Amino acid sequence: MTVRRDFKEPARCRPDLVIGRDELFTSAHEQLTRGGSVLLHGPAGIGKSTVLRALAADYGDAARTVLRCSATESESHLPFLALADLFGLVLDEVADKLPSAQRTALESALTGRGESTLQRDGLALRLAVLSALRALAATRPVLLVADDMQWLDSASAELLGFAARRLGDTPVQLLCAVRTEGQEYDRHLRASPPDTLAVRLNPLSPAQVSTLLDHRGYTDLPRSTVREIHRTSGGNPLFALELGRALGENPTPPRPGEPLPVPTSLRALVLSRLDMLSDEARRTLLVASAGARPTLALLHAAGRENAEAETAQAAALGLLATEPEGPAVRFAHPLISAALYAEAPAQERRAAHTALSTAASDPIERARHLALSTTGTDPEVAARLAEAAALARDRGAPSVAASLGLLAARHTPADGGPAPDERRLEAAEDAIIAGEVDLARDIAHEVLTRATAPAERVRAWMVVIEAAGQALGDVDAVYPQVLADAGDDPVLLAQVHYQLAWRGLVVQGDFAEAREQAAHAAELAARGGDRRNELMALALQASTETLMGHPDAPATIKRALKEPQDPYVACHHNGAGMARFRWLLMSDQLPEARSTITALLREARRRGMVESEVHFQRFLAETELRSGHCGRALDLARESLRLARDSGIGLGASAMLASLAEASGGEVGRALELAREATGRAEEDGDQMYLSRALAALGHAQSVAGDASGAVASLRRVRELEVGLGINDPARGRWQGDLAEALVRVGEPGEAQELIDVTRAHALRLGRESILAVLDRAEALVRAAQGDQEGALVRLTSVQDRFAKLGYGLEEARAAFAMARLRTRRPGPTSYDEAARLFRRCRALPWLRQVEAAAAEEPAAVSAAVPAPVPAFDALEGLASMERQVAALVMEGATNREIAARLFISVKTVEATLTRVYRKLGIRSRVDIVRLAAGRHAQ
Repeated sequence: MTVRRDFKEPARCRPDLVIGRDELFTSAHEQLTRGGSVLLHGPAGIGKSTVLRALAADYGDAARTVLRCSATESESHLPFLALADLFGLVLDEVADKLPSAQRTALESALTGRGESTLQRDGLALRLAVLSALRALAATRPVLLVADDMQWLDSASAELLGFAARRLGDTPVQLLCAVRTEGQEYDRHLRASPPDTLAVRLNPLSPAQVSTLLDHRGYTDLPRSTVREIHRTSGGNPLFALELGRALGENPTPPRPGEPLPVPTSLRALVLSRLDMLSDEARRTLLVASAGARPTLALLHAAGRENAEAETAQAAALGLLATEPEGPAVRFAHPLISAALYAEAPAQERRAAHTALSTAASDPIERARHLALSTTGTDPEVAARLAEAAALARDRGAPSVAASLGLLAARHTPADGGPAPDERRLEAAEDAIIAGEVDLARDIAHEVLTRATAPAERVRAWMVVIEAAGQALGDVDAVYPQVLADAGDDPVLLAQVHYQLAWRGLVVQGDFAEAREQAAHAAELAARGGDRRNELMALALQASTETLMGHPDAPATIKRALKEPQDPYVACHHNGAGMARFRWLLMSDQLPEARSTITALLREARRRGMVESEVHFQRFLAETELRSGHCGRALDLARESLRLARDSGIGLGASAMLASLAEASGGEVGRALELAREATGRAEEDGDQMYLSRALAALGHAQSVAGDASGAVASLRRVRELEVGLGINDPARGRWQGDLAEALVRVGEPGEAQELIDVTRAHALRLGRESILAVLDRAEALVRAAQGDQEGALVRLTSVQDRFAKLGYGLEEARAAFAMARLRTRRPGPTSYDEAARLFRRCRALPWLRQVEAAAAEEPAAVSAAVPAPVPAFDALEGLASMERQVAALVMEGATNREIAARLFISVKTVEATLTRVYRKLGIRSRVDIVRLAAGRHAQ
């Protein structure tokens, strides 16, 4: 029974659409399912009402009596109003079940008739509410849903608190939401049943804000704008949606460097206390809102002589957050700063920027303020902005460089040199590096509407193609146009043929065509004296040859690494350094591959090259995975996937690698989800190159999950794709062993042997030692299936030793596991100790679970050989992310200096982190961590 029959849940409040609150929703729902109560709390606009309605809709089914009230500030002075909302429609149902005095008191409170009040007949009314709830609960459970409890009238609040504390085992639950800051929910919790779970709603992440905006129809906002919405809103869903709506209704987007337009609704919400400030204090706050990193010293330099007193006044009103340990002037919420700036007249804003253009110490900041204080074109201002953009680029801040470049273009006269569009295209190229692909694409299309010079048009087309990412099929129509614009200029043609090489790889899936186009591009660039594009083309040619297993690959890599080098190409994710890393990884040179990719990642981060950072972090995770460092690989892969989702770059590739990491060190179910996501993205983008990798990850996850038939289906498709692509190097995807082993499990040893023989020929030609070992492991299983148990065991022993020498820890453990399984088929004792030890060393949790399951199927004497679950893993789960990573590397035997280098932190930070790890794990030294890794309790 649901009392409020007129209540209809809006579609957006269904649990599956409570964006960014999955864990919170699950936790609250489980609490309700256990019979407990829930108190949702958090600041205004954080989404409490949305979650409350979703929980009520999901949990308050027809088997319950649902009583609802929703208070408002304007009605909070009316006594018993909430009580009337809750009990008004059920009074007739319970009236006859109440003693006369209680019934009279309750009727009087609900109807307003009679003389009984909480003061005059307080005990009878309190008991009436308690008795009414018990009477309703006697027939079916009762759920009280109360929103905005901070506005509950005091009389109703007191009565509900009295009843809640005395309900005991009566099946009455409370689902409430209250606006709070910090720990202010305590008093509401004390008025709730003893078993109430307090759940705080925290701000949304950038990715969640992006999803929320998309869901509400704000889908055309550039990624940089979405990030600014997140920053300004502080992750508050209501604020973010209001900002998105204001942008959608505003025909002219804000100028680069300007805050977002803040709608009147939010201005009123956050600036209600602004009228209490003096005029001078308000001007001081305006200067602070215009500054990037305002301090009292900056405000003084900008002419605000009484900054201390005026900021103290603002802090007392809650507009500023106090910073007792530093000079920073920080607004209590980013939206206050944005609203204050938006509220100020344009003349006052320009005056603030004028003051800051001389007061700021940083040349980039001074140039930005100069631009925002200037109207119209001004060649001197444009030149200063262009210099600031170059400085930002050198500092590794391409996003800032793009913003400054657009400001420079805005202030550049039409007949100036460089021309405005030249500066716009430079800003677009900075935006590409920063991962702002939407912004870059928009700039390029704008330039193309008026550009006539071939070089300018080709440059703009290159931005359009680069912005397409892996979805190169979406820009197929561009290539004929850009070829026509390039004419017979070798430099311009080199750029076009470089992109055609990528098209050959991604869209056509033709590695031979890609290699030919890349070689032609390198030749054209060399003829035109364009060293940067020559190096990029050579790097692509080298990578293609490596993946093809072409014999010229080492020579091409050597050519791509010859001096003179270009700093941009050297650390680009498609540069020569990357080509060399790929060769090292496929050639089983894991330590050198790790040091190479680590250096590339460090440099990409220093330069602010977001796209390269996404790819390099993924490749570092892959290197750690090959080395058997599954826990470290999982942390890196998850971090890479988060960065990919936030930036919109490399989503399919990052999901693919995260799937492999989850299958080896995390959750197999999650691995399957990610592999299917990666496959779907590759198919949607028409990306043939990554489709085979995604399907290989899916097949691997299916194999680990025990779905041999599914693995065979996925990996047979990979085989067909790679034959069509012309990929001959088995080290590229490393799926052949998984397919051969799955074929043995489904009863197809003949097909498995045929695959092994074909793959071995390529591996022998290319010297791929680890692939040969994988194939020998698979062939051992074929032999065992054909009855040659002894021959299989001899081969597996050799395989395990070879993997150990190559440094492939996880593969070594898989060989030990295969041996233990084969030995169970022979008479005599069997032990899974070695496999369990090796999997524990790798932190390969899914494989450890398989060992435990296999041991459980053996006789008791055998299963006793496998130790209980390792305390190390349970203990590490309680550590913070950085602590867990440091502890995992100690388990692998890394020194403090090695750990610092691999995690990009100082040795002192490693030492401090280890101190915290010792304290949390209750141990004393690195030796104790190693003992945990070995499965023994620390002594």
